[in-house]
Amino acid sequence: MNGMMMEEAARQMPHMMGGMMGSPMTQGAMMAATGFAAGRGLLGAALLRNPLVLLAGGIAAGYLLHKYEKEIVLALSRAAGMGKDFVLHQKENLDDLIAEAHETEAAAGAGDAPAAPGAESPAA
Repeated sequence: MNGMMMEEAARQMPHMMGGMMGSPMTQGAMMAATGFAAGRGLLGAALLRNPLVLLAGGIAAGYLLHKYEKEIVLALSRAAGMGKDFVLHQKENLDDLIAEAHETEAAAGAGDAPAAPGAESPAA
């Protein structure tokens, strides 16, 4: 029951913290709480059961996020731009494939088209 309450608190923390997320200490504490609730058994019982180790890791992560904030934002914006380019390229490829399919369909349809009504066939 206690673990379930802790996970729910960690899940609700970003909504409750709202405007307080500016300081690196707050970000680090929240990372520590979330990491403790989400990954208790992933890396081994000895490290993840000690909340002070997780708190120190969260504080260090918050400090590094604050220190390298500009570089992180630049890398993320560059990655987002590359993602947009990739999506546009794939959209162009899909449009080319659709146009080619329509051309193939039109060419196949022109060869199999029946004679116009009112025109007599040569066999009759």
